[in-house]
Amino acid sequence: MKEDFLRPPRTTAEWAADALRLIGVLGMIIAALRLQATDAGIAALALPALMLPRMLGMRAWFDVLACAVVLAATWSNIFELYTAIRHWDLLMHFAGTAVLAVIGAVILDRCRIAAVTGRDVPRRAPLVLLPLIALALSAVWEMIEWFGAEYISDAIHVGYRDTIGDMILGGIGGVVAGVLLTRASVERRDAVQRDLAASDLVGG
Repeated sequence: MKEDFLRPPRTTAEWAADALRLIGVLGMIIAALRLQATDAGIAALALPALMLPRMLGMRAWFDVLACAVVLAATWSNIFELYTAIRHWDLLMHFAGTAVLAVIGAVILDRCRIAAVTGRDVPRRAPLVLLPLIALALSAVWEMIEWFGAEYISDAIHVGYRDTIGDMILGGIGGVVAGVLLTRASVERRDAVQRDLAASDLVGG
C-alpha cells in the first residue's frame, strides 16, 4: 500500500485522479474554516474513500470514477442537492455504493478474507459477493444517518421509506459492480503482482 500511495502519477488519468483527491482535501479544509461543523465532518468522511483507490493500486480509470462519485456525493450533501433535485439521493446511493463495494471487495481480496477475482475463483463470485458488500455498506450508512439525525442535527432527514429506498439502490449498485468485476480488471497488474509476492514471502 505504501508503495502505491507514494507512486508518482504517470498518465493523464492518474494526474486527474490525484487532482480530484487534492480537491477533496482542499474542500475539507474550506469546509472546516468557513462552513458548519457537520459539513466539515461530511467532507472529512470522504477522505478515506478518496485515498483508498491510490493506496490499493487501482487502475486509473476506476480511480477517477471513484473520486468523482465520492466528491459528487459529498458535496451534494453539503450544497443540499439531495433536497433540491428529485431522486438525486437515489442516484448517488446507487453510484456511491457501487464504487465503494468494488473497493471493499479489493480490500477483502487483498486481506485474504474473501477471494473476488483470480484464476481459481469462479467468474460468478463477484455477482454474489459485491451485492452483499453493497447491502452491508448501505446498512452501515443508514445507521450513521440515523445517529446523525438523532444526536447531531435535525437537518439530517431519515425515514423508513427513505432508508429502504436507499438500501435498494445501493444493492442494485452492488449488482452492477459485480457485473463490472466479471468483465474488467480494476487493479493495476504491478500492484497485484507485488501483493502476491509479499504474501508469498509472509507465507514462506
